[in-house]
Amino acid sequence: MLKVFVNAWKIPDIRKKMLYILLILAIYRIGCHIPVPGVDLQKYMGALRQTPGDFTSLFSIIAGGGYGTILALGIGPYITSSIIMQLLTVAIPKLEQIQKEGEEGRKKINQYTRVVAVALAFLQGSGMIYRFRELFTYPNFFVYAIATFAMVTGTIFVMWLGEVLTEKGIGNGSSFLIFSNIISNLPSAVGSMYQNAVGSWVNVVKVVAVILVFIALMAFVVLVQDGERRIPVQYSRKMVGRQMYGGQSSYIPIKVNIAGVMSIIFAISLLQFPSLVAQFIPNATTGAFSSIIRALDITSPAGAVLYVILIFFFTFFYTSFSINPVEMAENMKKNGGFIPGVRPGKPTSDYISKIISRLSWIGALVYAIIAIMPVVFQWVFSISVGFGGTTLLIVTGVCLELVKQLESQMLMRHYKGFL
Repeated sequence: MLKVFVNAWKIPDIRKKMLYILLILAIYRIGCHIPVPGVDLQKYMGALRQTPGDFTSLFSIIAGGGYGTILALGIGPYITSSIIMQLLTVAIPKLEQIQKEGEEGRKKINQYTRVVAVALAFLQGSGMIYRFRELFTYPNFFVYAIATFAMVTGTIFVMWLGEVLTEKGIGNGSSFLIFSNIISNLPSAVGSMYQNAVGSWVNVVKVVAVILVFIALMAFVVLVQDGERRIPVQYSRKMVGRQMYGGQSSYIPIKVNIAGVMSIIFAISLLQFPSLVAQFIPNATTGAFSSIIRALDITSPAGAVLYVILIFFFTFFYTSFSINPVEMAENMKKNGGFIPGVRPGKPTSDYISKIISRLSWIGALVYAIIAIMPVVFQWVFSISVGFGGTTLLIVTGVCLELVKQLESQMLMRHYKGFL
């Protein structure tokens, strides 16, 4: 991995792209420290020390973070909007038809996604401002409106940064923004573990055990991310004029977990929905509603079980509209391909569906174990880990994708040298 970065740094074009990524991420992290207009910083820091859980939830770390700043919402509304548009594309035939129109259709879907993201940013930002309204120096409607529009503008700016990174950088820009959010919380997580280790050799042993297990989990995550099931495909020979075509062997690669981290993000978003609704309800921190929010917290037994169930559900749900076995079987039949030992048509689609179902069970189980492992550590060792399996999956996935992109660009550059 380090060798890939060193070799890529030696190429001027790729080095410019890497420096461009660092510049955009630096601008983004600076924006995460610019306070919302009207916020009393002393009250804000006091609230942060008293109730850190509201400011450092798992979803806020992944999607946004930096409460009280103009970029507090981060890329979160855009992620939620993308999820909604993916679901609507399956449910509404008109949107499905637009998506199949090629590049123009994808541009329209992206435009709809941005509009929905702005609407969600307005709702989420107004709810956040209403919940923490006591932190403002001059609490009135005009100040709340200015602060809300500042946060919505920050979300639009973050979406623009993500698109610029995608066009002029390397890989998916939104992934890099999420990656920077997670990495920025790493020092505080390390500091938390250090405080837990100070004062007792037993705590030191616990922290070392947690670190070793996380290193093993990281290696396991790399294996799972690259794991795939290859379905062999044989193409029949065809006589065209005096030439014989076909007769080649190939395969269809299917990843162990097609849904990937999306199933976990879907599950987190659904579990965080009651907390989002609570921002609009006065005195929601007390009474039955607060009990529901505490029960749905990932660190509680009920919330952890529901978290795992939702990961399984969204894994199969996302996979169901990501891969169409019937369409794959039809395309294979049109091109004269077949799976050895399986008849073309419906038997082929059933065979592919069976393999996808088995892989989905394995992938969902593996990802659920990785996602719930930090919670188990907290129960067993009574140590707040500070970073979870979900963040580990995202960071590892972004790093692997970056390495693959760098390797492909270096390989393409070598091919250009032969032309």
